[in-house]
Amino acid sequence: MTAAATVLLVDDHPLTREALAGLLQVNGFDVVAQAAGGQEAIARAAALTPDLIVLDLTMPDMDGLTALPLLRQASPATSVVVLTAAEDDANLLSAIRLGAAGYLLKSEPPERIVEFLRGVAHGEAALSGAVARRLLDQVREGSLQQGIVPQSFADLLSARELEVLLLLDQHLGTEEIAQRLFISEHTVRSHVKNLLAKLGVSSRREALEKLAAARG
Repeated sequence: MTAAATVLLVDDHPLTREALAGLLQVNGFDVVAQAAGGQEAIARAAALTPDLIVLDLTMPDMDGLTALPLLRQASPATSVVVLTAAEDDANLLSAIRLGAAGYLLKSEPPERIVEFLRGVAHGEAALSGAVARRLLDQVREGSLQQGIVPQSFADLLSARELEVLLLLDQHLGTEEIAQRLFISEHTVRSHVKNLLAKLGVSSRREALEKLAAARG
């Protein structure tokens, strides 16, 4: 980062906030404020408009999912990243629907949390590995149940490759897919290359034609 990304930490546990603040400060972030609850966080977000808000989900005065849209309203240019111990699919999906730029587990190694937040500061989005796998599994199963993906494709491609293929089928480009899936454009291109090879085709157009034919 050319300039240190400013960060607001929101967690009701002082030791957690202080530990995270120390970690981020020594890794080039500028922790401009801390908040112990949702109401305090909303006021600080409006006053400081930080680049990032790192938000816990469990707080006494207002839970993180309630606070999330209010934080985004208070500071629309700020990226909100959920950092939680809760490995709950409902919370994950709700946070993404409410506009979270990332969903990280506190069990992640410190260096991974720093890496994720750096990515978000550069306009990317972040999901912990375990979270991403569960989300992909839900996408895969839901697509099969709805008949969006033929079983032959589901057997051949990975969950991520299937997701990329479905987004190609929605006429999204590489940049849009990267933003939708919280991954880099380079990673999108790698997934496209792999799925083309597995399908035995040489272009995105041919892959979509094969998908359409398999759907009947």
